[in-house]
Amino acid sequence: MAETPHLSLRSRKTITLNSSLSLLAMTNTNPLIQISPKPDQPNLSKGQKTFNTLVKKIEASRQTLLQWQGVALTFEQKVAGSYAPLLKTFREGQAVMVRRLDQALDRKGLNKSERQVVQKVICQMAEHLFVDTGDESIKTIYNKHSDTDFDSEEAAAVNSMKSAVEAMFEVDLGDGSELNSPEEILAHLHEQMEKDHLRRVEEQDQRSRLKKTAKQRARDEKLKTEADETSLSIREVYRKLVSALHPDREPGPQERARKTALMQRVNQAYGKKDLLRLLELQLELEHIDTHTIAGLSEHRLKHFNKVLKDQLTELQQEISHVEMPFRKQFHLPPHQPLPPTAVIAHLMREISELRHRMRLLEKELLMPNDLVAFKLWIKSVRREIKERDAQRRDEDEPQYF
Repeated sequence: MAETPHLSLRSRKTITLNSSLSLLAMTNTNPLIQISPKPDQPNLSKGQKTFNTLVKKIEASRQTLLQWQGVALTFEQKVAGSYAPLLKTFREGQAVMVRRLDQALDRKGLNKSERQVVQKVICQMAEHLFVDTGDESIKTIYNKHSDTDFDSEEAAAVNSMKSAVEAMFEVDLGDGSELNSPEEILAHLHEQMEKDHLRRVEEQDQRSRLKKTAKQRARDEKLKTEADETSLSIREVYRKLVSALHPDREPGPQERARKTALMQRVNQAYGKKDLLRLLELQLELEHIDTHTIAGLSEHRLKHFNKVLKDQLTELQQEISHVEMPFRKQFHLPPHQPLPPTAVIAHLMREISELRHRMRLLEKELLMPNDLVAFKLWIKSVRREIKERDAQRRDEDEPQYF
C-alpha cells in the first residue's frame, strides 16, 4: 500500500533569508583580519588571541550562512519544479484509490474480514488526504467507513490535547471554544507562557530594584558604563568611515557614485553592529592596516571582543533559524549535524521515494477491477497491518535487561 510522503510543503513557508547578511557576506573580498606577533612581542596577549579566534569563527559562520542561503534557494526551486508536481499527482492518485476502494465494497465476492481490511485502508488514506487537501468528498467517504465521523474525532483529539497541556504545564486555556486544532492550542500556550514569563520578569525586576545594595548598584553602573564604551567603539569606527566616504564632498560623479555605494555598505554594517565588517572596510580603504589593529590597547580590545562575541552569537542564531525548517521537514533532532550540502541530498531521496510510491500506487489502482488480484492484495495488506501492530506492541512492552 502506497504511503503518504512526510515532506510538508507548508513548512517551506517558514524558510526565511536575511538579505542584509547575505549581501554583506557576498561583498566580502578582503583578507582575514588577524593580529600577528611583533618582533619585540613574539607572544600575543589574551585579548589578541581572543580577537583572532573570534574573527576566524565569524568568517566561518559567514561562509556557512552563505552556503545555507544558496541551498535554501536551490531547495525552493527543486521543490517547486520537481517535488510539488509529483506530490500533487500522488495526492490525486490517492483520491482515485480511495474512491475505487469505496466502490469496490459494493461488489460481491468479498467476505466480512476482507471488507474490514479495505475499510481500514480507506480510513487511513482518507484521513491523511483530507488533512492535506481539505477535500470534503474524501471526508464523506471517511465518515462512511469509520466508526465515528471525522469532526467528532478531531474535536475529541483537540479536547484531549487541551487537557493534557493544561495538566502538564499547569495552565488554564479557558473553555477552548476558539482552539480548534493542535496548532492553535500550542500557539495559545506559547502566548500565555510568554505573558507569564514577562510578568514574572517584571515582578522580579521591581523586587530587585527595591532590594539592591550599594554594591549591586555600583556593579550595574559598571556594566552600563562598559556597554556604553563598547557602543562607543563601534561609533568611533563608523564616524571615521563616514567622514572619509561622505559622497557630497566629491565633485566627480564617478567617485561620488563609488563612495555612495561604499556608504551603503558602511551603513548596513553599522546597522547590524557588524564591527568586523567596519574594520574590513577600513582595511579595504587603507585607512588602517594590520599593524594598527595589533597596536590596539587591551582596554580597546576588550570592547572590540565584546562586540565580536555578540556578532558571532547573532550569526549562529541566524544559521540555526535557516536550518530549523529543514530539520522539521526531514525529522532531524536539533543536535544532529546538518551540513548545508546534505539538505539537497535529503530532498532528492524524498523525490526518489515519492516516485517509487507513485509506481506502487499505479499498480494498486488496477487491483479493485480484478477480484482475484484484489483478494491477493487485501491478503498482503492484512499481513502488513499485523506486522505493524506486532511491532507497536513490542515497542510498547517494557524491556528487561
